[in-house]
Amino acid sequence: MLLSKGFEVEMYTGTPQGEIVGLSDKIVASLDGFVREPDSRNVEYTTAPLCSYDRLLCALVRPRRQLRNFLENLGNYTIIPGSTLSLGGSARFYRSDPNNPYHSYIEQTYGTKVVTASIHINVGISDPETLMRACRLIRTEAPLYLALSASSPFIDGKASGYHSTRWGIFPKTPTQVPFFESHAHFIEWTQEQLAAGTMRNVRHLWASVRPNGNRRPYDLNRLELRICDLIVDPIALLSVMALLEARLTQLLEDPSLDPLEQSLLSSTNRSAELVALTDANEAAAAKYSLDAQLRHWRDGRKILARDWIAEIYQEVWLIAKKKGFSCFLSPVKKILREGNMAQQWLRLHSLGHDSSQIVVQAIQETAQQEQEMEDKLCNLLVA
Repeated sequence: MLLSKGFEVEMYTGTPQGEIVGLSDKIVASLDGFVREPDSRNVEYTTAPLCSYDRLLCALVRPRRQLRNFLENLGNYTIIPGSTLSLGGSARFYRSDPNNPYHSYIEQTYGTKVVTASIHINVGISDPETLMRACRLIRTEAPLYLALSASSPFIDGKASGYHSTRWGIFPKTPTQVPFFESHAHFIEWTQEQLAAGTMRNVRHLWASVRPNGNRRPYDLNRLELRICDLIVDPIALLSVMALLEARLTQLLEDPSLDPLEQSLLSSTNRSAELVALTDANEAAAAKYSLDAQLRHWRDGRKILARDWIAEIYQEVWLIAKKKGFSCFLSPVKKILREGNMAQQWLRLHSLGHDSSQIVVQAIQETAQQEQEMEDKLCNLLVA
């Protein structure tokens, strides 16, 4: 049996020329399944938890096709790839709900640093202690998923120096998050943060990975990986999901695969060392993605992100094959070979293409890819 899984997809809307335009009020009023973000320039939809990769593919593509058709009928508008305000607009916040006090707090505290587009990946794990163990493992390896997904090398029309400008500038909150040793530790820590005001509510835990559920921090049922930039290619996105599911399945089969147990870092304060190592790895992955030099959580050795991903890929390949989803895992190799979207954009930039040309081309390619995907796969499944 495969794990249940789903996505929260944040996307920008705007013109075919790459100008990002706030349309979320019109979208949410007209289309079921779409919700506002604090800034009106992006909008979010969520796929239902599904076990089947084929069904998950359609659940990804169909809402985007509905959104695209709505935008075309509304005017000359489209969906814009990338995870930052690539061509401009970062100086001002465009409130989607001026009367929402939490949105007021976000705008006043963080400004447009949070006006980003991303993918949040959710995987169902019902046992709370198993979930905590999963969060520990995936948090140490979250920089690898950022490296695969990076798609925000530009902001305000310029190369920022990051492959993921989004994660490079994102205000992780609270600034210090420990490795949770148990469900009870997570509950106690969350209560402390709420009392201290470092978290405004239970949702205000903006870390790379968090336990999630219907009544946080008590009733938990899934791991949420929050670090990924927007991946507009559904096949590439499913391959990242497959890598995550295979790794989690490996952990379920071997619970000792736990950084707090297996790491050879300092045993006196291993948790604090893992936090420092992981934070440094996240920063490196935000800057250089697949070419980032990271430190491995097992022994602290230096390793390139792409090499670490390749190692895990080899470890979990047989698991994915036995479970029947190795065909969805294999496109990870294409990302390692050809680069993520940020690296592809930066290659074009180094050849003299400006950021506007690159984004416009990506807008056109994304629309064409979506149409082909829906025609070939979703219609086949309906039949």
